[in-house]
Amino acid sequence: MTVAKSSFDISANFDSGNIQVIDISNPLNPVLAIRPDTRSAHFQWFHFKASGLHVHQEHWFRLVNASQSSYNKAWTGYQAVASYDHVNWFRIPTSFEGDSLRFCLEAEQTHAWFAYFEPYSRGRHDWLIEQALTKAGTELLATGKSVEGRDIQLLRKGSGAESQRKIWIIAQQHPGEHMAEWFMEGVIERLERHDDPVLNRLLASADLYLVPNMNPDGAFHGHLRTNAMGQDLNRAWQSASQDVSPEVLFVQQQMEKYGVDLFLDVHGDEEIPHVFTAGCEGNPGYTPRIEKLEEHFRTHLKHTTKDFQTQYGYTRDEPGQANMTLACNAVGQKYDCLSLTLEMPFKDHDDHPNKETGWSGKRSKQLGKDVLTTIADMVDTLR
Repeated sequence: MTVAKSSFDISANFDSGNIQVIDISNPLNPVLAIRPDTRSAHFQWFHFKASGLHVHQEHWFRLVNASQSSYNKAWTGYQAVASYDHVNWFRIPTSFEGDSLRFCLEAEQTHAWFAYFEPYSRGRHDWLIEQALTKAGTELLATGKSVEGRDIQLLRKGSGAESQRKIWIIAQQHPGEHMAEWFMEGVIERLERHDDPVLNRLLASADLYLVPNMNPDGAFHGHLRTNAMGQDLNRAWQSASQDVSPEVLFVQQQMEKYGVDLFLDVHGDEEIPHVFTAGCEGNPGYTPRIEKLEEHFRTHLKHTTKDFQTQYGYTRDEPGQANMTLACNAVGQKYDCLSLTLEMPFKDHDDHPNKETGWSGKRSKQLGKDVLTTIADMVDTLR
């Protein structure tokens, strides 16, 4: 009896998969490329499975178009993630050389997955919504539709009484930023606890409005930045339309219906190896009251967790110079409320690094829980 030699293969035909095969004739040195977003030149996210790996041998994967990616300076200091079971992810040796990103796995099993960051699947999203409804006590307040007809769920925890503060948290406008939905899982997981005095204090004064995934089409197709129409949703908040950006239009309509007292837009940043926030200091309607609220949020969160800092972040906007197409600026201006973009790294949080995982889904979840502690501390000052 002869045993067929296992053949080497690369596949990405699954949820959030993204890779192009250039040359895999040498399994120890596969040559690959990242596929751009549909209807957009953006690319950076990758996610693929390698089968037929040679156990105990080093495989060096090469992404030959990395230097042309949307954030090509972000590859420096970056390490790819790998997993043998698509559940437990770890960082692997990675280098950016000339045009290419190279990463290495000394295979312990015959197959492994590789990705830009620990992926959050649509299947897990469906499970998360179920958890939110059955264990966390949220209601499905409304359901929008993406361009391709996927559900965009708006969850509410609370009564909807007029006196309640309205806390909005949305995530994954940029579909490659999977840490954003991991963050939302942490928020929802904390809502499942009924013996949490800090949480109960928050919920006595506030209702939470949660959109765990704003861009399900882009996430499913393995996009970095855009929806199925090639639209960057976080540049559509002055021009949202049913045809091109129904995801944003849906949330805007719901905000008008219920009101907003605090808005948090959860993202991931490719370049900066720190967790940080960006505020509305460039808005025409920016006031000392909003500045004070921003300072309260940042100071409290910094003292709550080692996984947040205030030294590093984006360059601050000059007064009146904000890009009003961004969700944070548009919502902050319209509702005269505390409005922040929260950014987590694709790399690591260098103030508190984890060599094995870098920044991860688990750490994103914990940050979601910690942010609720900070919001609870300031909820009565929001109006």
